[in-house]
Amino acid sequence: MSDDDGLAALSLSEVAAAIAARKISSREATAASLSRIERFGGALNCIARLDPEAALRAAEEADAALAKDGPRGPLHGVPLAHKDMFYRAGWPAACGSRILADFVPAQTSSALAGLDRAGALDIARLNIVEFALGTTGHNEITGTPRNPWNRDHITGGSSSGSAAAVAGRLVYGALGSDTGGSIRLPAACCGLIGLKPTYGRVSRAGAMPLSFTLDHVGPLTRTVADAALMLQAIAGPDAADPTTANAPVPDYSAGLDSGVKDLRIAVPENYFYDPVEAGVATLVRASLKVFEEMGAEIVPVRLPEVFDLANPLNLLIIAAEGAAFHARWLRERPDDYGPQILGRLLPGALYPATRYIEALNMRQAVMAALEKSVFAKADILHTPVWTMPVPSIAESDVSANPGFMEFLNMTGYCVRPFNYTGLPAMSVPVGRTTNGLPTAMQLIGRPFDEALLLRAAAAYEGETNCTRDAPPL
Repeated sequence: MSDDDGLAALSLSEVAAAIAARKISSREATAASLSRIERFGGALNCIARLDPEAALRAAEEADAALAKDGPRGPLHGVPLAHKDMFYRAGWPAACGSRILADFVPAQTSSALAGLDRAGALDIARLNIVEFALGTTGHNEITGTPRNPWNRDHITGGSSSGSAAAVAGRLVYGALGSDTGGSIRLPAACCGLIGLKPTYGRVSRAGAMPLSFTLDHVGPLTRTVADAALMLQAIAGPDAADPTTANAPVPDYSAGLDSGVKDLRIAVPENYFYDPVEAGVATLVRASLKVFEEMGAEIVPVRLPEVFDLANPLNLLIIAAEGAAFHARWLRERPDDYGPQILGRLLPGALYPATRYIEALNMRQAVMAALEKSVFAKADILHTPVWTMPVPSIAESDVSANPGFMEFLNMTGYCVRPFNYTGLPAMSVPVGRTTNGLPTAMQLIGRPFDEALLLRAAAAYEGETNCTRDAPPL
């Protein structure tokens, strides 16, 4: 292992602490990332844009500022990279598309600004599914990112490059977006922690919209402590996004070592495991035994029939709101879309307004059902993330396999309900299936209870070392 590989193997928390203590420099950490990007970025097809000289200059400036004034924040000098839909003034933001190939925003996203205040460096943009609309990671325009655990397999989508870059040890963390599982699915495919906060916890201002009532912003990281640090930097109200909540933002790192003794974890007896393949279900259920041995109480629950509506209604809203955002381009530039994305956007223009409003209004009923059936009895809901082992790029290529729309819908079966309800949800690795690729459990909490999810995930991580292994690049 080279010195660069040793530095790149550190977690975000470890490298942040080492830079703050001046055991390593930001320049050294950034050079390690750039070395990994040079060696593996092309093979993983995860880098959308990169300026190595600018990255090194920013790192040198961070080192000079540290020497003069001390750390700017808890992420001082740590090189991160982000999904190519987070705007930074003056930087191109193609969003994985032809249509925005020349788009240069005039604003910087609020989430990036939060990371800037915490002292992080922003060194690259990462490939995504075209316009962030897809669960597998395929992109017919920029090419499909590849899973570091096996390059013939998908990363999941739409935060595909984010997952590949963080899992491949190219950068220490990345922002993703999640409208129907797009943080949690890639995290599960690549063995990462993926956290979708509560709707309204993190500003979407300056991030490309897809579905404004379902879009969420959150981190993909290698460890739970890393996710807590990144969430701390981006959470909170923002005047630029009126949907953000004024709910207090706790210290997410403070309770990570509190354990799960007497925590009540709900396990669904219906819906979530119905289509899950046996190998995935076995690993996910085994994680419950770990929680039980650590002192948590496992509470079986049954979800009422109304919950079955959450997944299809989520898809309806994405289609309708996505078609509204893309209406002008769909009229004027339909040939510039990839066939898969065009095929998913066009039906949204045909839904009656009454159906869309009904879909929005049903949220109250679904939320009430969850409160009564789950959260009146337990603190956290525990489910799978994927219904199947991570598929290959070829077998999950919707464009090349007619009739695969049902497959595409099934990929988000376990995760979309929590975009629809807006509840916080995170993906945590639980092992690898027989094909050698990771799979994950999903932890879901009450609104704005991300701290409890992080605490439970940290306890599991400490007991199992579930985030320890790195893919063999």
